[in-house]
Amino acid sequence: MGNSLKAMVAFVPSSKCQKYLLEDLEEMPADKMVDLSGRQLRRLPLHICSFRELVKLYLSDNNLNHLPPELEQLQNLQILALDFNNFKALPLVVCTLKQLCILYLGNNKLCSLPLELRLLQNLKTLWIESNCLQYLPEVVCELSLLKTLHAGSNALRTLPPQLQCLQELRTIWLSGNLLAEFPPVLLDMPFLEVIDVDRNSIRFFPSLAHLPGLKLVIYDHNPCRNAPKVAKGVRRVGRWSEETPEPRKRSGAVIEITLDEKPLLPPAAKTEPE
Repeated sequence: MGNSLKAMVAFVPSSKCQKYLLEDLEEMPADKMVDLSGRQLRRLPLHICSFRELVKLYLSDNNLNHLPPELEQLQNLQILALDFNNFKALPLVVCTLKQLCILYLGNNKLCSLPLELRLLQNLKTLWIESNCLQYLPEVVCELSLLKTLHAGSNALRTLPPQLQCLQELRTIWLSGNLLAEFPPVLLDMPFLEVIDVDRNSIRFFPSLAHLPGLKLVIYDHNPCRNAPKVAKGVRRVGRWSEETPEPRKRSGAVIEITLDEKPLLPPAAKTEPE
């Protein structure tokens, strides 16, 4: 089905047109997964909400800006992908899906997250990258089982101190924000394994050598004059990492050494719950 034809059909709300977009998906698949990504959908077909045993629902890369209240019927849902849509606010019905483990909200137009998000106490992975967030909503700090937080490509300038309450958090991606200093709260999170602050405005890095769980720190593309000190065995990606020496001062001048290695990126593929 051509994308141009899908786009035209998506404007027509008739049941026949919606069925055309679903490509005759009448019964829940045996694998309990429905992938409607890239279908030019402007609304979620209500028929999907009747699949009450559904575990995975992918709605990425559509034109959605709201979800029907009937979505609440999907109480077995564990993975929900809403990235690359037109959401300006997270539909509250999403917060009723209490079995969610993975929630993809990247590449929308979100400026905040509702307090009701705290109801998703099984959430382990939250992707909110490429939105319009100027601050990390404190409600995120109430997701006690969260292991992975991807908040890159927003407009974050700092992180809330409550973040250290997330003792299950292992990976935090903060690339492409407006951090002028390394977030102090991360220094009090010894359980972190991966810290990504690539492409910010950090001029000085404190020592991270006291973080026993740290395995990887990505700090490239910052206007820094030092590399963060880390414990033995921790991989650094950025200028003056383990492959190259830190700059030497000669007669007051600083000799900059550029590292050709490109920073690692968070996994592009959507992951399954552990």
